[in-house]
Amino acid sequence: MRSEQILRISHVGLRGVVGKGLSASRIIDFASAFATFLAGEGPVVIGRDPRASGIMLREGVVSALMACGRNVIDLGVVSTPVVQHAIQRCDAAGGISIGASHNTSEWNALRFFGPRGTYLSTAEAGELLDIYHLKKFAFSEWQHIGSLRFDNEAVDFYLDDLAKVYDLESLRNFRVVVDCCNGTSSLLLRRMNQRFGCSFILINEKVEGVAFAHEPNTTASSMGLQLAPLIKPLQADAGFLFDVDSDRVAIAAEDGIPVSEEIVLPLLADYLLPRGEGKLVITNLSSTALLDEVVAKHGGRVVRVPVGRQAAIDALAGYRPEQIALAGEGTGAVMMPQFRFVYDGIASMLSVLSMMRERDQKLSQIVTGYPKYCILKGQLPLASRHIPALLADLQKRFADGRINATDGLRVDWPDHWFHIRVSQTEPVVRVICEQRGESPAALFEFLMDQVRSLG
Repeated sequence: MRSEQILRISHVGLRGVVGKGLSASRIIDFASAFATFLAGEGPVVIGRDPRASGIMLREGVVSALMACGRNVIDLGVVSTPVVQHAIQRCDAAGGISIGASHNTSEWNALRFFGPRGTYLSTAEAGELLDIYHLKKFAFSEWQHIGSLRFDNEAVDFYLDDLAKVYDLESLRNFRVVVDCCNGTSSLLLRRMNQRFGCSFILINEKVEGVAFAHEPNTTASSMGLQLAPLIKPLQADAGFLFDVDSDRVAIAAEDGIPVSEEIVLPLLADYLLPRGEGKLVITNLSSTALLDEVVAKHGGRVVRVPVGRQAAIDALAGYRPEQIALAGEGTGAVMMPQFRFVYDGIASMLSVLSMMRERDQKLSQIVTGYPKYCILKGQLPLASRHIPALLADLQKRFADGRINATDGLRVDWPDHWFHIRVSQTEPVVRVICEQRGESPAALFEFLMDQVRSLG
């Protein structure tokens, strides 16, 4: 396995296969760089997902932060949204989430947040990378090293924030099945059941560090593995699947049919746009064109940016908060202004349930009310350095379409589009095609073959 396939250092952060690529020394150096980068005197909030490697990474992160004179608040095993909420509550200088979200258990990652609890901008991430590569760290003298304390109340404070936005009592009558994928959502939803009397039926709820019940992808195919077949026998109103970190969600209706992960963002746009002042929806180039139709219906506008959370954060900074209705991806990851633009799958689930209650409709009725779009997604190993040449050739071949080359290549026509790009978080090339109505199978297979031919 080549080194670039087991370690990714980029503006997104540090992500890799633990041991082979993501080593203890890299963890310490990156955490030292982050402590050096941060302004202000506040502490640094950290939390981790349950992966077996998380404890090792946590020890390196804590040591590095304290060595640079930073006080550390450790939330323990919590989701990234809980870390982000806690940063502002603790008046922290920033935060680090240790966890690899949708990746399999051998992977882990560090994700960095500023004092507002949001992801770093591209400029900020670039500065952090410069410090890391130069290894000019601000280590303190022994008498000025930082302290460590534990915070066991972060989950309850997070649930309090949710309860300010959602009428949780009114949602108690919904019978909901949730696949926790052995991750942090089980901790949050168990506590929500206890505190608010909700009726979440949890499967794969045991927190697990090595053997997840299935790959932690929030896709329709993952939804169909274990959760969807249970919905009708349990007479549930809906089903939700989370990744290990709870920042992404997939859904299935009461009929037990998994819904494309692409539907989450248009669904929430349809719910939130009429309720707020904001009319802009920020998404990336790989997200469904259904979103454009839904947003236009409410007099809004879609702003498309390159794939990656830094690009979304950069775009958010270009508008006043009240201008924005929501932002998100076609992966089931959505940010809402009520929560300071934190990607939060739990909040997305509560929005969907609130939409069902307010409209007095089943989830299948809401979903089938939208125009039909068929989207195909594929990925192939990044096995060639000739991807730029391929994209240039495809741009010439499909010159009759509307070209966007800001992130790989996206080409649009009135009723279909495709997007090819190299992933920032995994060593793969992603190919996505979508068409209104029928499947774009022929175009999709042609593009996949073009990428394969480079191997």
